[in-house]
Amino acid sequence: MHSKNKTGIELITFLGNPGNDYARTRHNIGMMVAEYISNDYSLSWQKKFRGLYSYINFSGRKIHLLQPETFMNKSGESIKPCSDFFKIDPENILVVHDEIELKFGVIDIKYSGGLGGHNGLRSIVQHLGTKDFFRLRIGVSKPQYGDVAGYVLSNFTSEEQEHIPEILTESKKAVELILKDPDTAIKSYRKKTVIQNQ
Repeated sequence: MHSKNKTGIELITFLGNPGNDYARTRHNIGMMVAEYISNDYSLSWQKKFRGLYSYINFSGRKIHLLQPETFMNKSGESIKPCSDFFKIDPENILVVHDEIELKFGVIDIKYSGGLGGHNGLRSIVQHLGTKDFFRLRIGVSKPQYGDVAGYVLSNFTSEEQEHIPEILTESKKAVELILKDPDTAIKSYRKKTVIQNQ
């Protein structure tokens, strides 16, 4: 269905911007997933590859984890040296990121595809030289008016914040499923609504 390389996901990278000012913004939902997984697996992170690096052992496989600290629009500058160092092909990379084309409360897994104006993805494609990698897209909705850049750098509303734990829980499940079986994960998380009574 997708990659020729059957080894599965070897690197998961969680997009966002570094620093407390951005920590709870829509653009940082990827890094919030990293934090959630980190707490669950009791991970420690090291400064490496212009980002924060850690790993988990999952079903006997070592899965590399990376949070680029280059700012979103230069994410590729962190991911490329990491994937080069561990000799990981793009089709074995999962990128966890915010997605304005999906409503808040919807998550989606896809392989390859367009960039949807996402500067983090654009930087990754530029540095890896391909669009052929996995994405876990976490919906943050589109602004009703005003500019997108300001919107993605704003905090979630208090109503949205109440649902963040559900989204993070489901995102972690999605990550674990894609590690087990990418094809099943793509089918199971096809624009899946994770918040009830939306």
